[in-house]
Amino acid sequence: MYPIVKRKKLADKIFLMDVKAPRVAKTCEPGQFVIVKIDDEGERIPLTICDYDREAGTITIVFQTVGASTMRMEELQEGDAFQDFAGPLGCASELIDMDIEKLKKKKIVFIAGGVGTAPVYPQVKWLHEHGVDCDVIMGSKTKDLLILVDEMEKVAKNLYVTTDDGSYGFHGMGTNQLQALVDEGKVYDHCVAIGPMIMMKFVCLLTKKLHIPTIVSMNPIMVDGTGMCGACRLTVGEEVKFACVDGPEFDGHLVDFDQAMNRQQLYKTDEGRAILKLQEGDTHHGGCGHCGGDE
Repeated sequence: MYPIVKRKKLADKIFLMDVKAPRVAKTCEPGQFVIVKIDDEGERIPLTICDYDREAGTITIVFQTVGASTMRMEELQEGDAFQDFAGPLGCASELIDMDIEKLKKKKIVFIAGGVGTAPVYPQVKWLHEHGVDCDVIMGSKTKDLLILVDEMEKVAKNLYVTTDDGSYGFHGMGTNQLQALVDEGKVYDHCVAIGPMIMMKFVCLLTKKLHIPTIVSMNPIMVDGTGMCGACRLTVGEEVKFACVDGPEFDGHLVDFDQAMNRQQLYKTDEGRAILKLQEGDTHHGGCGHCGGDE
């Protein structure tokens, strides 16, 4: 069992938990994720690692209540425990493996949307701890949905907060803020964007025009988390990839976002999953129990 040692409500339907998982905390890196399961009847839920404390043996996760499984997670309190807490899974951020001195010369900007702020935070924190400065643009629909602002302010060189409705910070979306910064003379040669797929798509459209190489995290489309169910299948540079085992980070300028978003909608229904399995054949993957691949 994996006990919850801290529980905090960050915003409406958004919660943070510190979970005792020493083995995961010992080896995880920014960009990776875990799969949690409450009990035998619970679903497997992939969640990106928001933070970790190797000494305390804890992993920080952030989740948004969107369905039955996360509603059950919302009810858990400090002292309760997860039955399963598997990880670390996926590939770490590519920044982790780069030469530190070269990283220090890069002008890096992160763009975080909504709950996407959670997986951005450990990357920015890691860079800060290694002496690498970066700017962060983080936003949400309204002020009440902003999360981890104080935490991000401590590790970012410059933090730009945006809200769609103008209730806090810059009035507009992350793309509007990025364009405004570039218009002011800011220069960036690397961008990392994490958030809803539609947000990442429009960030990439802008950064491609601005000639800024961009990495995106495709964690929003993961279901099984082990490459078995086919839910997170996507096309990257005309190659078939699976976000959970090949990513979750990819070159955003090569991702077919329209295809990924269309698959995400189809995957929500039994009929849609059957159509995808028929269309994709052996390359679809199967065996998780959710897509009919093992029937």
